[in-house]
Amino acid sequence: MIKILDSTLREGEQTPGVYFDTHIKIAITELLDDIGVNIIEAGHPAVTNQIYRSVSEITKKCSHAIIGAHSRCLKKDVNLAIECKVKFLGIFYCVSDERLNLYSKNLNQVIEQIVEVIQYAKDKDPGLIIRYTPEDTVRSPWKNVIEVATEAVRAGADIISIADTTGYMIPGTDRSMYDYVKKLKDELADNDLYPEIAVHCHNDRGLALANALDGYRAGVDIIDASVMGLGERAGIVDLATLLTVLATDFNERNRWSLKKIPELYNFVSSYSGIPIPVNLPTTGKHAFTHCAGIHTQATIKNSLHYQSLDPELFGRKSEISLDHMSGLSSIKYSLEKIGEDGLKENIISEVLSKVKDIGQKGRCVSLSELKYVVRSLKEDN
Repeated sequence: MIKILDSTLREGEQTPGVYFDTHIKIAITELLDDIGVNIIEAGHPAVTNQIYRSVSEITKKCSHAIIGAHSRCLKKDVNLAIECKVKFLGIFYCVSDERLNLYSKNLNQVIEQIVEVIQYAKDKDPGLIIRYTPEDTVRSPWKNVIEVATEAVRAGADIISIADTTGYMIPGTDRSMYDYVKKLKDELADNDLYPEIAVHCHNDRGLALANALDGYRAGVDIIDASVMGLGERAGIVDLATLLTVLATDFNERNRWSLKKIPELYNFVSSYSGIPIPVNLPTTGKHAFTHCAGIHTQATIKNSLHYQSLDPELFGRKSEISLDHMSGLSSIKYSLEKIGEDGLKENIISEVLSKVKDIGQKGRCVSLSELKYVVRSLKEDN
């Protein structure tokens, strides 16, 4: 059964200009917990004293989800995380040849450090769930990745995370996340090692969700995501879209409280200062809004003609937009909504003409404005 790790409070705060005060982080944690997220990555305690305090407070408040922290491969980072009383610790260290050269270290030296830090963390808290991530996993030499992953698991790591740190992977090519996951699982199994496997997919090419689903199909145990996909550069997997696809298209039904997603997204948007894109699946303002005349005519009769998702899953409803694309069916439907379904045909035609005129100025006509349009035309007639 797949686990979802939400990183809005850690990766999300790596979005330029985004920072959440402690009381806001606690509220976000509670919403994520209500939705049913398994792991909440609360932050990197070594970054600032405020993040340290926030992580400490969050661990006291959450009732269901596992609260985790991020950590460099340094004992001082581990100490701070353990002081916060987290139950999950993500330790990262890149093993690409370029990064090793930058550090002036060889692979054996790095493996010794990783093993030492993981063992240190386990000694400090034997119940601590440890994830090791070879940062930029998929662009690092395979030999380096498999060697360090093997030794990390032997040292006590419970999870190996495949990080597509730069959004490099492309489904169906020789850079397939599906193939990468299968290969890693098989080679670790050959060494009689069976850690959980996670994927952390960045969206630089717009393929984060596709790559995460490739990982899911290949049998990963954990997928990382964040609200609105917030994160470095183009961000990571969008949480709502991921949960929607897993719940409706894969065998993961009734796992999450999807109706709470709009509240979470509106809250995070408000306090991050980042608007929800109007066309964002499931949570965007227009996600279930129909505009073109042919679409609206069919949708009014049966919304599934132009929807493959039921908006009620998210506590939403299908909507009809009134603008320059509208047809008579949209107008009549909307007039009925405002109690004006008994108008003469000539007035209805004038309403349609007026709505189209307003739409050509670049805005939609709301139901409240439609009332004034109708009143004005009635007076003229």
